[in-house]
Formats: sequence, structure tokens, C-alpha cells
Amino acid sequence: MLEVTYYANISKIVLSLKWGINSYNWARNKIGVCWLFLVLSNKCKFSASFICLNIYLFIFVQNNKQKKDNQMATATKWAIDPMHSEVQFKVKHLVISTVTGFFKSFEGSLETVNDDFEDSEISFGLNVDSIDTNQSQRDAHLKSADFFDAEKYPRITFKSTSFKKTGAEEAFELTGELTIKDVTKPVTLAAEYGGSTKDFYGNIKAGFEVTGKINRKEFGLGWEGVTEGGSIVVGEDIKLIINVQFAKQA
Repeated sequence: MLEVTYYANISKIVLSLKWGINSYNWARNKIGVCWLFLVLSNKCKFSASFICLNIYLFIFVQNNKQKKDNQMATATKWAIDPMHSEVQFKVKHLVISTVTGFFKSFEGSLETVNDDFEDSEISFGLNVDSIDTNQSQRDAHLKSADFFDAEKYPRITFKSTSFKKTGAEEAFELTGELTIKDVTKPVTLAAEYGGSTKDFYGNIKAGFEVTGKINRKEFGLGWEGVTEGGSIVVGEDIKLIINVQFAKQA
């Protein structure tokens, strides 16, 4: 009699699942079926609605995982072409003029599942020792502990957390984690898509210009210099202008 009652209860629970689960997808999910009977075999005293909710959540997680796996399997990878890219920054000097500098050594990658590049995953890194402001004494000062401390912190890195269209033509908003020295902070930059084409060798290239502004002191670059007349030697805000060309990987 107990066995009959037990299997009758199983039938009721299975019937209750039909409201929220597509029968075909549920039946072919062997992991979900095994999980259900494992719970029932242990004779846990859960209500039908509680078990139904847990099965629904389990299948929801599994479907999302499968979707993510499918996206990873079809993701297109791109790598920065350093010969046709540049990383530039600008900072005020004595408040009255602007000094322009570059980082000459860098690398980066982009991974996307969309033809329009939205939701791409972007990573970027550069070598601090490659800084060049066209003045060797100034470059040495920037590499020192007053600023980047290149010997202790040789790399600057960026990892995207979001890459979304803004509504304007070919415009994106790039958000991510920027690490300078031992400080990591979220930053938001503007990106403009320049288009895609093939080069002379048949390689597919895509171009972007990324611009934005950060406060150097927020990243531990706190050196302050003031002239006898009270003028600030180096401004706090750093303008970033990054032009990159990505090459599609085979």
C-alpha cells in the first residue's frame, strides 16, 4: 500500500511540472531527470511546488550554461595589430599647455559573438617602460616612484566588463577595470567603430578609436610640483586617445 501511495505521489509531482517546463526539452535533459529521481528516491518531505520550483531553477541554470558554452564555441577572436595602432595620452603642463606622450609597447585582444561587436570581451595591456614623451629626462621621471614606478609595477592592464552601443552611429560605451600600479578602478570610455576591411594580404581588420579621461591621483600617481609662482607643473586629468586596429584570427 505504501509503495502504491509513493508512486501515486510521483505521478502527481510529474504532472505538476508540466505548467512550467517544455516537455520535450525537459525529457531530453537527462541530468535534470536524474536529479529529480534522486530527490524522490531519498523520500525527502518536500512539497510538489517546492520540488517543481527547484527543477525549474535547475533547468534554467543548465540552459544558460549551455547558451554560454555555445557562444564560446562560436566566438570570433581578434588581436591588436601593433604596427597600425597607437596609445596616446595628453596632460596639462603649467596649466597653459599640453604635453603629449605615447606607450610604444602594448598588446590586446577582442572576442565577440556578434557581427556588430556589441558585448565583446576586450583585454589590453601595456609596458610602462615604453613610455615616450619625446624628452628622455621627463620619461625617466615618469618611470620613477614619483609616478608609475615602472620597476615595481611594469604593467598597466584593462579588462572590459561591458561594451554597448550608445545609439549614435558606430558609437560604443566601453566599461572595464583599469589597473595602474596596485590600484584597480572601474572606468568608462567612449569607443568609435571605424569599420572593417581586408588588407593587402587578405587579413580582415577592424578599427576603433577609444577616448576618455582619468584622474592620475586616483591611481596612485600623486606627485605634485608647484613653481615659485604657484603654477601647477602637471595636471591631474589625463586624456586618453587610443587608436587600435584588430586583426581577425583564424
